[in-house]
Amino acid sequence: MAWTAADITRMERAIATGARVVQINGERVECRTLDEMRATLVMMKDQLSGAGTGRFKVSYPRTLRGL
Repeated sequence: MAWTAADITRMERAIATGARVVQINGERVECRTLDEMRATLVMMKDQLSGAGTGRFKVSYPRTLRGL
């Protein structure tokens, strides 16, 4: 989902006022806890700034008997 700066502002206002329901992109979003709202806000900011894109984990197998 593509977040906008206005969506982030709405979420920040909801956190500041203690509201658990936010209207984002025409959809009603209800969070259960303040921690869930904060985590959602961090995710929104990361996606808007482009953080986390292009990341991947590389792991190499280790064996004791060759391949």
